[in-house]
Amino acid sequence: MSKGHHLWNMYITAAVSVALVLCLVGFECVLLLSAGTLLQRMKENVTLTVLLNEGVDSMACERFESMLSAADYCSSYRYVSADDALREHVETLGEDPSVFLGYNPLSASYEIHPSVGYAHPDSIAALDKLFTSLPYVDKVLYQENLVKVLNSNVSQAAIVLFVVAIVLLLIACVLIVNTIRLQIYSKRFLINTMTLVGATPWTIKSPFVWRYVLLGTLCSMVAIAAVAGVVYYVQIVLGIVLFPLSWHSLLFVAGTIFVAGI
Repeated sequence: MSKGHHLWNMYITAAVSVALVLCLVGFECVLLLSAGTLLQRMKENVTLTVLLNEGVDSMACERFESMLSAADYCSSYRYVSADDALREHVETLGEDPSVFLGYNPLSASYEIHPSVGYAHPDSIAALDKLFTSLPYVDKVLYQENLVKVLNSNVSQAAIVLFVVAIVLLLIACVLIVNTIRLQIYSKRFLINTMTLVGATPWTIKSPFVWRYVLLGTLCSMVAIAAVAGVVYYVQIVLGIVLFPLSWHSLLFVAGTIFVAGI
């Protein structure tokens, strides 16, 4: 096998290896964005049920709704009357407690979805304290354990994905470094001759640097195309929404792959 043929095989091997690693880095970015989107959706579904006192008048409800509409901690809310609560209870459980009790034991309430920035255990506890201090509020119900698990588990998953992405970048760097070392070793006599005739360090290094910058650019373009194809197939063809296809998210994935490749 000729020397030139050996170098081309080395370049092709390095290009394929780096492109595969950059694809994995791109998929890690997609997973990070998907985890962030999933966390946001789950936070948007956190619900506080504010039970009102029996016989609360319409003026109190209007004041409460005005407070919720003007507050930045409230994403949306829904008023549930006592009759609506009884009907939903019957539809869900198939039992009507008013039949054997002789009256409707359920009270009117508000189902409040806090803003994403407030879907945190400390913020939810503060909202609980705020609502229960109102004279027309009986108590506030929410799944406290769900809020805690939601924030802790998803944060840990994001950290794991970030660490895996860093490890993949290190693998790519090791592959490139080893390939460059092999090429430098194959040209050690030429480099020694250039040193003897007074070539500067940058003159010797620049061909290697620019050659592998070009290689990293080509590998990045291949990896971006592969990741884009997979994301398009999953989200457009299969209809599985991983994350919003905004310019910010697309530039984040493509930019990370491109910078990592270079």
